Amino acid sequence: MKLIRCEYDGKVYHGRIDKDEVALFDDFPQIEMKDGSKRILLSEEKGRVPLSFVRLKAPCVPGKAVCVGLNYRDHAKEFGLAIPSSPVLFIKPSTSLLDPYGEILYPSISSRVDYEAELVAVIGAKAKNVEKKDALNYILGYTCGNDVTARDLQPKDGQWTVAKSFDTFMPLGPWIETELDPSNLRVQAILNGEVRQLSSTENLIFNVADLVAYISQIMTLEPGDAIMTGTPSGVGPMQKGDRIIIEIQGIGRLENIVA
Repeated sequence: MKLIRCEYDGKVYHGRIDKDEVALFDDFPQIEMKDGSKRILLSEEKGRVPLSFVRLKAPCVPGKAVCVGLNYRDHAKEFGLAIPSSPVLFIKPSTSLLDPYGEILYPSISSRVDYEAELVAVIGAKAKNVEKKDALNYILGYTCGNDVTARDLQPKDGQWTVAKSFDTFMPLGPWIETELDPSNLRVQAILNGEVRQLSSTENLIFNVADLVAYISQIMTLEPGDAIMTGTPSGVGPMQKGDRIIIEIQGIGRLENIVA
């Protein structure tokens, strides 16, 4: 099932894609867990329209986006860093959210802005102190993400908030795919038609279940929150006017322009 957030007739809806149509509803989908299994609950349908009539927006509005650094073995090697013994976490603010086809704004105080292709897990139920064996039950589904980074600002103060938090630095989309095994998915970044990153989620140091279990020990995860699972090797700079596509097997393509 493909779940979207979209604008139609001046109003923002959540929706479910059914072939060439969208079933519209008001509320973000929730997960109901019963007897160790999960069921996705959708609110009352408000109507149906052709998919071509809606404008796609980021498929969730995370209260927090918990991001994982150095979570691919090849990416850690690329930067000459040791494999971490536990997930390296940072948070992107909700103000960094960007819709599919939206413009990534190049900050005036930065001279290098990089793409980072990432699988994003979207939370569908309140999660606290979750055991790894149950962790995937709390995932509504998966989407594509770009952890846009002002690389030249990253090392100055020894932490990553400044480099990662500019407005428009968290493109997500185009939708949430609910029926997906995240263990071995091809992840690509395509810059101006050229593949720059190419790897698989089987190369993750900490997989999605590891991350949900670990993060939920620290903070409560709420429906709509996003976990950006890390990026593989091949990160690099974007220039104004560039077109960047993040493509993940089984989900689709997230496309943005640098402005």
